[in-house]
Amino acid sequence: MHRVLIIAGSDPSGGAGIQADLKTVTCLKAYGMTAVTALTVQNTLGVTDVFPVPEEIIAAQAMACIEDIGVDAVKTGMLGSIGVVETVASVLDLAGEAFRVIDPVMVAKGGHRLLPEAAIDAIRHLLIPRADLLTPNAPEAAVLTGMSVDTHDDLQRAGEALLKMGAKAVLMKGGHVDGDVVCDLLMTGSRVARFEAQRIETRHTHGTGCTLASACAALYREDEALEGMVDKARAYVLDAIKAAPGLGGGHGPLKHNWAL
Repeated sequence: MHRVLIIAGSDPSGGAGIQADLKTVTCLKAYGMTAVTALTVQNTLGVTDVFPVPEEIIAAQAMACIEDIGVDAVKTGMLGSIGVVETVASVLDLAGEAFRVIDPVMVAKGGHRLLPEAAIDAIRHLLIPRADLLTPNAPEAAVLTGMSVDTHDDLQRAGEALLKMGAKAVLMKGGHVDGDVVCDLLMTGSRVARFEAQRIETRHTHGTGCTLASACAALYREDEALEGMVDKARAYVLDAIKAAPGLGGGHGPLKHNWAL
């Protein structure tokens, strides 16, 4: 089986974090493993507390998976501190030829900040250069680049800046850009691929970023084009949003097992 190691925080309500990641990876027929970076207290209404996991335990969890099961892809999510970013960068260097999907999680859907300002520079210098695929939304791209990201043209300019910072490929997510059509851009050094879909008016979007990044990690194959992988991952997420079960009083979760 295609083996995916997820390094991210836990969401007890099951909509985001490692719970959403594992659901996604499993539904896409890959094998999921986790190194938990933090325990959060959250639901669809927001995050109320965060308990960080010690850095040495994060590294030990990851290495237990790498050294025994092995990994074909690694997906990172919520990291929480400079020390965790540094730890994860070291783990990525020990993951061999695994495909690295870096989701620069900074703010939860309800607005709770998940990454201190001081750790953002560590992401710029340690994780972006290690990313085979970086998956920022518009606000995250704005923070990482220092640029305004309000339009589709802004998305492309920010993506170009992130490529110059060392990412091999960048999937610029356009959900935060106004308009009836959501446009995502897959950018490499030589090509820009556009993916468009009609905006779905719904409050049930909890964990969409986690889900998309994990879908990319689960669907990646060395002998297949990134463009096809992203197209399949987006289709999976869009159908999961459309089939959302309507749970919770806030930003509700997706239906990850819609295909069943």
